[in-house]
Amino acid sequence: MRFHLYPALSVRRVARARTGRIGALAAVVALSVGLSGCGTPSGETSGTPATATKTKTATDVIEPLTTAPDPQLPVTVDSADGTKVTVASADRIVPLTGSLSEIVFTLGLGERVVARDITATFEQAEELPVVTRAHDVSAEGVLSLEPTVVLADTTTGPAEAIGQIRDAGVPLVVVEPAGELADVSRRIGAVATALGVPASGDELTARTEARIDAVRETVPAHRDGPALRVAFLYLRGSASVYLLGGAESGASSLLEAAGAVDAGKASGLTKDFTAITAEALAKAAPDAILVMSKGLDSVGGVDGLVKIPGIAETPAGMDRRVVSVDDGVLLNYGPRTDRVLAELIGRLYPEGGGQR
Repeated sequence: MRFHLYPALSVRRVARARTGRIGALAAVVALSVGLSGCGTPSGETSGTPATATKTKTATDVIEPLTTAPDPQLPVTVDSADGTKVTVASADRIVPLTGSLSEIVFTLGLGERVVARDITATFEQAEELPVVTRAHDVSAEGVLSLEPTVVLADTTTGPAEAIGQIRDAGVPLVVVEPAGELADVSRRIGAVATALGVPASGDELTARTEARIDAVRETVPAHRDGPALRVAFLYLRGSASVYLLGGAESGASSLLEAAGAVDAGKASGLTKDFTAITAEALAKAAPDAILVMSKGLDSVGGVDGLVKIPGIAETPAGMDRRVVSVDDGVLLNYGPRTDRVLAELIGRLYPEGGGQR
């Protein structure tokens, strides 16, 4: 996860959303977080453009449990697509989303993973073969690696590829995607149970929940003025797609955990996204804007973002207050969410917050 700072602020797939909330909107591609926030990076003065580096940080690395897991198999589990699946071996695992890969590796089963989805870009997975094409699963690629178990979620597709993998006799477990912080523990438990390591799942759940709770406590108790209003925008400039996130965008719980207000949700948007208009932005009145980094790149960075009609007239646009989060980690809601939250809090409250 990489953090990029822009001056002044001092989600899968075009056809399927990795969170299940973005519907046909989000293309989640890379893992890392870049923030342009209310503060400036160490060593820089306010108002000075920061350099967007590609240096590896601790958040690019999975932190496995220290206890070595010992899968107890076979197990039969309920798959989220309504089937029962029996897993007899976890020797060769193929997780078909980056967030599922993150859980498998953090459980300590990374050495058993033989392939990855394009969104699994953390350091330990970098050398694994990619079995997706433009985010669609290649059934042939998966089957060529002779997996003993495949993990997917309800946004994984196309359906034909999932069917082909199952028809080949490979156990394929579908997990409900995450849409908010409350889903973190459920996802960890589902993956751990399917892989025969429920005790490791309990351990990772406890660790992750404790870390998220600890980070939430770093939100300054007394802030000057009302809570910061942050609008989550989904952008794909190449396709002229400009959308404002609402209550079901997937970002609300993270923003709220950081002590901010989801501006789209607060303005009355009850669904996932609506087209950006000057009227919608005026009603949302964001103090800051949250975007995915590839989306920001697609519109020409912050300079291009403020040219989108209505952006420049918002408090966020006038102050160029933009939080850029690289595609993948923001809505993963997994074992590293505490680090995302800590960095977000640290950028929103540069005088204190996010650090322990």
